Amino acid sequence: MISNHDDKVSKTVSSNRRWFSLKWKWSIGSAIIIFVILSIFSFLIYNRFSDVLLHQENSRTIESDVTISNRLRTINRALDEKTVSSALNPNSGFRDGNPNNGMSTDVYSDSIYTNLFSKDIVVSVYNKNSDQIFSSKKSPKKIYNFKPVDSRKTVITKNSGKTILVLDSPIYSAKTHELIGYLRVVDSMSDYNLYINKLAGILFVILIIGIFFSAALSYFLSSYMLRPIKIISNTIHSVKESPETDSRVPKLTQNDELTDLGDLFNDMIDTMQRYIDQQQQFVEDVSHELRTPVAVIQGHLDMLSRWGKDDPEVLDESIKSSIYEINRMKSLVQEMLDLSRAEQVEINYGNKTTDVQDVVHQQYNDFQMIHPDYKFILDDDIGEETIIQIYRNHLEQILIILLDNAVKYSKQRKEIHISLSRKYRYVDIAVQDFGEGLSQESIDKIFNRFYRVDKARSRNQGGNGLGLSIAKRLVEAYNGKINVESSSGYGSIFTISFPILSKDKIEHLKQLDMNTKQ
Repeated sequence: MISNHDDKVSKTVSSNRRWFSLKWKWSIGSAIIIFVILSIFSFLIYNRFSDVLLHQENSRTIESDVTISNRLRTINRALDEKTVSSALNPNSGFRDGNPNNGMSTDVYSDSIYTNLFSKDIVVSVYNKNSDQIFSSKKSPKKIYNFKPVDSRKTVITKNSGKTILVLDSPIYSAKTHELIGYLRVVDSMSDYNLYINKLAGILFVILIIGIFFSAALSYFLSSYMLRPIKIISNTIHSVKESPETDSRVPKLTQNDELTDLGDLFNDMIDTMQRYIDQQQQFVEDVSHELRTPVAVIQGHLDMLSRWGKDDPEVLDESIKSSIYEINRMKSLVQEMLDLSRAEQVEINYGNKTTDVQDVVHQQYNDFQMIHPDYKFILDDDIGEETIIQIYRNHLEQILIILLDNAVKYSKQRKEIHISLSRKYRYVDIAVQDFGEGLSQESIDKIFNRFYRVDKARSRNQGGNGLGLSIAKRLVEAYNGKINVESSSGYGSIFTISFPILSKDKIEHLKQLDMNTKQ
């Protein structure tokens, strides 16, 4: 019922959220970025090229203005139509006004002829009253009316959608230096307009091609780069449909962050699967182990309800048996909880550190006090402080389990040896008893849940067969090892080993622990 509700909620959320592929987002984003970059680049090229061409056209217009103005300046009176036409005639006999150079007007006239009959240049002359008295050809339409100027003035304007350049300048007599008229040179800049339009077209085509190819390249590149995400997504759907599936993300070969993500996802699924298995195992074990005591208690209660409550002896026996079974159930449940917590140590206690010597000496003293009829011997070969990565209570719990088992199974020779030593980068803690010992079959199964060497006797001694399982889970959770050496009839030696922490590692773990508490 809950699953169906979750599915409905998931479908509702998905329907309300508009899905848009990451590949398309990447492609459109890349296209926009390329568009902006190419637009800026095209704008800079266009402006620079336009400035160069304008400069060239302006220079040509000024050159025309200077050439024609110098010819008109040789006229020493106010300009009129007749004198201007005569002065600008290439075959006229005007001199350039400089008696020292003796230069013929042929070369100079050629220059004037070139400017007057240029396809882009329109030369207009105005008298002192701003009336037009000469024009080399018909001026373009929609040019603003001429107004007198005091100095050369250049204006760039538009005419029928095309850019033109208009230069107005006053003409002063070379001899009297008086104002005799005005000159206007209009450059239609056909080459400029042609080249600038071609450049705009080329830049536009480059912009479109750049956007198209960048979008296409981004799409295919994103498709290739995001393939691992698709694989991970398919695996997630498989796990969602069946949490117990063996589906995992296949080994990715990109060697990048997505490869790490796939590995982390697999580790997460393995951890989740392990917890699911542990939960199922926990339920199965508890239901199996609680079946017997519950049946015993039920049997005594049925007997009492029928006739046993009238018999004091039967009543007393039933009450004692029921209390015993209840206590055993409490012990069993507690041990099962301890086992479950031991399997999740890395989540809650991964940053804890403990001094091994301190804990071992404390348990040695405690067991000496609790069992005065036993002889405990401690061999400590460590001469300095030894810190390992483990929660103190868990190390105490491991030692209590090992020492308690040693006491339980040492009924003849009541002697327990405890040794503490260092071997390379590991510290070893060994607990030796001289009791019954274990067969090879028992050694192979001793760490299994609910395993008892002698089930009848173990049950009488109060054991549920979970102690060594808890100890093994705790040791392995802290990257340690646990081994057993035994011979039937000669006792057993349980040895646990933990890696010793360096000073830097100790400081790092303490800092992490402080941050976690905060």
